Amino acid sequence: MSSWCQFSTTISVVDHESRITLRLPSDLHAWLVAQAKAAHRSLNSEIVHRLEGERTAAQADAESP
Repeated sequence: MSSWCQFSTTISVVDHESRITLRLPSDLHAWLVAQAKAAHRSLNSEIVHRLEGERTAAQADAESP
């Protein structure tokens, strides 16, 4: 059985912040922490960076024929 980690994070979007509670499997949390450390970012910044990249890719996919 996988254990889960729960934490709160603040996401900044153009002078607007939304606070959310996010539940992640512990192994995913540990991986994100390691990725953030390797990129010299906070965990929050790493999550925002990855989500923004996914949003950009999704928008590009939606615009392509």
